[in-house]
Amino acid sequence: MSIPFKHVTTQVITTGSASAASAAFGAQTYAVRVVCTVACHIAFGPAPVATANDALLAPNTFGEIIGVVPGSKIAAIQDTASGKLYVTELSR
Repeated sequence: MSIPFKHVTTQVITTGSASAASAAFGAQTYAVRVVCTVACHIAFGPAPVATANDALLAPNTFGEIIGVVPGSKIAAIQDTASGKLYVTELSR
């Protein structure tokens, strides 16, 4: 089954002991594909701050596709080690 989205742009967030947020998603971004190099916690919103209580994203090669609101952001914080979170914006 194919996914009915097109790649728009990719942002890279370095995860560490403090929450780090992306730039705002584009006006036509309705989903993102997230892939991380190490386990991290993620949060979404207009001004998100990720904490250890937020959703845990396990490192993998396929990534997760998550629906988002255009103009929102993602924030990430490390679980046990620093790494990278790749956030690819997808549009229809």
